[in-house]
Amino acid sequence: MTTLAPAADPAVDPAGASATAWPDATAALRAENDALKARLRDAERLAAVGQLSASVTHEFNNVLMTTLNYAKIGLKRSDDPHVVKAFTRILEAGERAAKISESLLSFARGGEERRDTVRLAGLLEDVLVLTGKDLQAHRVRTQTDASGDPRASVCVPQVQQVLVNLILNGRQAMPEGGLMTFTLTDNAADGTAEISVRDTGAGIPREALPRIFEPFYSTKTLGNGSGGGGGLGLPLCRDVIEAHGGRIRVESALGRGTCFTLKFPRVG
Repeated sequence: MTTLAPAADPAVDPAGASATAWPDATAALRAENDALKARLRDAERLAAVGQLSASVTHEFNNVLMTTLNYAKIGLKRSDDPHVVKAFTRILEAGERAAKISESLLSFARGGEERRDTVRLAGLLEDVLVLTGKDLQAHRVRTQTDASGDPRASVCVPQVQQVLVNLILNGRQAMPEGGLMTFTLTDNAADGTAEISVRDTGAGIPREALPRIFEPFYSTKTLGNGSGGGGGLGLPLCRDVIEAHGGRIRVESALGRGTCFTLKFPRVG
């Protein structure tokens, strides 16, 4: 007697899984991947805050000491011309303290997805307030060049995170100190704006350049003074910039340094 195998159900694959389940599984994997990327961005942000916290706290204490000292002078000389000067200094120091705390709070609010049209020069200035003391402590000088005053629609905390990551990478590439140059370019003709971060560090080997945006790939090693690298910072930088409709590119030469350029769609 011949036994006939049941006809194959077109909705079932040979392994017995429903074909209609594949789209659902793909969507679930995509959602999980997006959630993991968000968690990695948060982890990178916390790591960057940890590296900056000591320098920022030190500067904040210096600002507060200035505020307290001049407040005492103002209280003792209520009828003296020095009062105006003393309280002017109090105002300046207080504004400086507020700027530092606002920059740190803005950077820490990385979960926000809201985009605002901002001056890129102002965004860069806020990041330099946040990182300035850390760069000074590591003997890194800064120079800023600007061509125009372009605006872009960005999620400010996310772009701040990208810039902080690039600045810390550049600082780590210059263990003996050096120069970090920030260039802001308004490309009105092609509707884009650029921020470049250039260091005078060791540079990246030519063979490594094609891979630096790959997850978990890193040119840093434990013991070279950089603290090692998880290979997640640059891939996350690329994801953030591309999500803004932009591009990130890198140029580097051994012994001469590295330049990262962020390109954004220009607004206005």
